[in-house]
Amino acid sequence: MTERLQGRVAVVTGAGSGIGLATARRLAQEGARVVCADFDAASGQAAADEVGGRFIRVDVAEEAQVESLYAETLNVFGSVDIAFNNAGISPPDDDSILDTSLDAWERVQRVNLTSVYLCCKHVIPHMRRQGKGSIINTASFVAVMGAATSQISYTASKGGVLAMSRELGVQFAREGIRVNALCPGPVNTPLLQELFAKDPARAERRLVHIPMGRFAEAAEIAASVAFLASDDSSFVTASTFLVDGGISGAYVTPL
Repeated sequence: MTERLQGRVAVVTGAGSGIGLATARRLAQEGARVVCADFDAASGQAAADEVGGRFIRVDVAEEAQVESLYAETLNVFGSVDIAFNNAGISPPDDDSILDTSLDAWERVQRVNLTSVYLCCKHVIPHMRRQGKGSIINTASFVAVMGAATSQISYTASKGGVLAMSRELGVQFAREGIRVNALCPGPVNTPLLQELFAKDPARAERRLVHIPMGRFAEAAEIAASVAFLASDDSSFVTASTFLVDGGISGAYVTPL
């Protein structure tokens, strides 16, 4: 594997599982020193131990903790070159707008959208001083498509991440800071496996719309993060970076 990220420092939120864990592995394999940030101390520390990185426990919805995350990273490693703002939730009580309570709506917005705002707000000043940096925010293909199997707050939060990433990518483009929104399709993670276990019919409705006929693997999404973090994507910013197996381009899928 190439070492496109040799000598760079990456902060990955939600690093303890799923896409975050796969990305921590991939960035480390490409030479980056990785800070594994997670609310769950056990999984976050395990991820850091595996990749030879550093674990920092953080609630990404709490501003003081987010600010401290980047300050500690800078203090220990001397720079913050890559920020993968990936932490998020998709709880079962986030459903149709007719059934989703205000409490569920606000909880998802705070973790999925406000946290990305806070991470960008507090990492960009460090990157401005460096004159460079790559920020990758996890949005979703649902930010560009509608679904009858609604998770209304999740969908709205990812739309907000997409719009915010676009604006930041434009605003800071001439300061050497790139900001992109990664938009995965359905990914074979514990979250999706739980959905299959709880509601196989609803999960199957998702699978039928994927031209490739399968869900993505977390490692495939991690490879896209590594590309966006590296100089191979030096002219890519403010993008809606879809890694969705063709879902967003499909009308009728293969049998």
